[in-house]
Amino acid sequence: MSEVDDKALDAFLGLIAEKGFAAVSLREVAQAAGVGFADLHRLHPDKMSLAAAFMARIDAEVLAGTPSANDPEETVRDRLFDVMMRRYDALKPHRAALRALRRAGTRDPVVAVAMGPALRRSMSAMLEAASVPSEGLPGALRQNGLLAIHYAVSRVFDRDETGDLSKTMAALDGRLKTAERWAQLFDKYTKSPRSGAAPEAPISPEA
Repeated sequence: MSEVDDKALDAFLGLIAEKGFAAVSLREVAQAAGVGFADLHRLHPDKMSLAAAFMARIDAEVLAGTPSANDPEETVRDRLFDVMMRRYDALKPHRAALRALRRAGTRDPVVAVAMGPALRRSMSAMLEAASVPSEGLPGALRQNGLLAIHYAVSRVFDRDETGDLSKTMAALDGRLKTAERWAQLFDKYTKSPRSGAAPEAPISPEA
């Protein structure tokens, strides 16, 4: 990420945290960042590009903490828990900006649709970091499953003022345990002699 990119993204996050996503213009971001509007526009032609860059920055921070090899004693649920908690730790300084983006998506369907691909890329990256395949139809199902978990846990994360995000940890652990139970039931059903071949579970403990 270039210096202009860094400055612009920091300015964007500060402005939307203060004023809301809809109230901020690309020109304001350039002025606040102290960069030329043409330079910013060349990198990010609209605010959605900056929102996607924010998610990519968080992804990179999370992935940087991924161990080079898996602990054989860890389950898929353990690895997903670790990856997603690293994500919430990375998001913690930006909760106001994150809330602004979430409100914008709730109020404007166009914004919600535009943010979809970046969110899916993020969930795909989180799955891969946990050594869970994210490609093909099974991967798409897993992405949807993890995204649903993320949406639910984010509501707790927004209000979690504990220093260690203990409320977020509890919510994430509960959601992942529920997903694991459903995945086990799904896997048992699809492997039964009468069921025949079927798609893999969204977040399978055997992935």
